[in-house]
Amino acid sequence: MTERGRELQKHYERYREIIQRLTLMSDAFMRNVFKKPECLEYILRIILQKKDLRVTEVVIQQDYKNLQGRSVILDCLAEDEDGLRYDVEVQQEKEGALPKRARYHCGLMDMNTLDMGADFEALPESYVIFITAGDPFGEHLPIYHIDRIIEETGNPFQDQSHIIYVNSDIRGDTALGRLMHDFHCQRADEMYSQVLAERVRELKETQEGVDHMCQEMEKIYREGRKEGREAGRLEGKRETAINLAEMGMPVDRIAQAVKVNIQLVREWLSGNTGIAR
Repeated sequence: MTERGRELQKHYERYREIIQRLTLMSDAFMRNVFKKPECLEYILRIILQKKDLRVTEVVIQQDYKNLQGRSVILDCLAEDEDGLRYDVEVQQEKEGALPKRARYHCGLMDMNTLDMGADFEALPESYVIFITAGDPFGEHLPIYHIDRIIEETGNPFQDQSHIIYVNSDIRGDTALGRLMHDFHCQRADEMYSQVLAERVRELKETQEGVDHMCQEMEKIYREGRKEGREAGRLEGKRETAINLAEMGMPVDRIAQAVKVNIQLVREWLSGNTGIAR
């Protein structure tokens, strides 16, 4: 076996251990679960309380840029049979779910929807949904709906752009609470949802699924190291460090890869409770 082959085998052995600890609150695992449209459809039905919602298209990790070249990768974009569009994001960090980030996501979705010359009325209704680790606004609510209103009248502005935050810390005996419980489960047999459990079981308990996840994690590992070498901005290094930590890389190696001190890496990771260490 070549040196590269031995290195890859060692990585895969580590990945198999990490995979068993991942939950839907992990970006890498969540994206692979959502590749099955039925899973995303189930989640949207509960969050939006639309039992008949039908997802017709799912796109994972769509890279959108504005005119200045500022890029954002949207975790999961979906469209339903009525043409409504959804951006679903899972955020482990408070900073990742800031109100202005939600506003930016709304703008990018709109800017990348209409064709040249299309009428503004053709802009579809859209939802940006953040599922957060922790309460984003500190009001101890399970879900927050944000819509524009006309201040003088209190009437809705009717721009059909919606932002929703779901607090995954509240896991009571409701449909949404049970869903948030499932988002934190490591094992399929602990989940309420049969749809989600089936997909989790496929990715964690079948050879094909585990091999696929190992390949996905190796890809992220390689890309993360490359980005760490190339990233000039501290923000880019921080995002890379979080990705590498989720792949199970030790803190000292992360610091070496992104070229910052170990203490700074520890500070970056301190709020990421879902990261395997």
